[in-house]
Amino acid sequence: MTPGFEETEVDAISLTPGTHEHRDPSPSEGRNTSRSRWFDLGVYGETVGLYSACIVAALVLSAILVEATGGSASEVFGALLDGSVRGPGRIGVSIGVAIPLLLVALGTIVSTQAGLVNIGQEGQVFLGAAFAAYVGVELSGPGPLVLIVLMVAGAVGGGLWAAIAAVLRYRRNVPEVLTTLLLVTIGTQLVGYGLKNQWLLLAPSEGRSNRQQISQQLDPDTRIPRVTWFGNEFPTSVFLALGIVGLLGFVLTSTVWGFRLRMLGFNPRTARRAGVAAPRYGGGALIVSGAFAGLAGGLMLAGGDFGNYTLVPGFPSSIGWTGLLVALVARQRVSAAVLVAVVFACLRTGSGFLASTGVERRVTDVVQGLLVLALLIPPALLFVRQRRRELAASGDRT
Repeated sequence: MTPGFEETEVDAISLTPGTHEHRDPSPSEGRNTSRSRWFDLGVYGETVGLYSACIVAALVLSAILVEATGGSASEVFGALLDGSVRGPGRIGVSIGVAIPLLLVALGTIVSTQAGLVNIGQEGQVFLGAAFAAYVGVELSGPGPLVLIVLMVAGAVGGGLWAAIAAVLRYRRNVPEVLTTLLLVTIGTQLVGYGLKNQWLLLAPSEGRSNRQQISQQLDPDTRIPRVTWFGNEFPTSVFLALGIVGLLGFVLTSTVWGFRLRMLGFNPRTARRAGVAAPRYGGGALIVSGAFAGLAGGLMLAGGDFGNYTLVPGFPSSIGWTGLLVALVARQRVSAAVLVAVVFACLRTGSGFLASTGVERRVTDVVQGLLVLALLIPPALLFVRQRRRELAASGDRT
């Protein structure tokens, strides 16, 4: 037996192929297997039905709130669809917004797998964009090379900012949930200071108002190329994001690093006894999480969907906070984060069309909050029900 692991109730010999005699299942076992399959299908159908019911309830509540505030629910939802998918070119705009949301969510999933709570993505996105803006303006060379270095610089900026929280977590035992949140304010102030000084980020005075705190615009050859698909224009960074989804999914599920990361998040004591160094894997996961957020900031800057290729105050535009919600709603599943990021991006882009309906744009925040609750309530209900069944079964055995 491997040192550091306790014996389980299942005999290890029974799990080894070829070490036990083959025996055909009895008729009763066959009936139990068939019953188990039907039970699994029933549970799956019940889960889908519960999610569907919660989503419908959230939409109904949203409609009631819109009507109560003097608006028309049909007009509001129609405006959301027009602004996100139905209007000319709006799908491309939604894709451009979904890219950074997805990257922030992927980074959040990595840190959560290690049992860490990173809620400082907003600051990490801002620092990543600041690093990318500085490199993109100051570095000379071929455009594609500068673009690659720009994206790497964004990832480095976000990773370094998260590394502060990692050091405090494993050197001083300061909870990362506090440090990452507080670092958002500090990072915002640092970038604001950079946007006040021309030797850092502030653009030259020629061609701008004296009160404008913006960086110099990226040159056209250092911007991410954009493609047009059925009249929808979006940056090619979407293919990079999808490639990262596939790579991260493989790393988390099929590599030793991913296994040790999950072990650390599931049971730190067992992971430590098995030789998993918490500072190495936990700190590394937190740094990778920040690097993903920083990369998102670099792609936002070079993609053109935010700030017109310039860094401005308030540049992240709550992408970090919303990306955190994407990871939460996706329940830490890499593949599910893609769809959830698109949904949140559509809510964000569609909200710009609500002015035509006479309804406050904040209504989309209410709809978004209700949808988040609708997707979080079913897992909680299923967990409570499963827990009650386990307690009842243990009571029957005793």
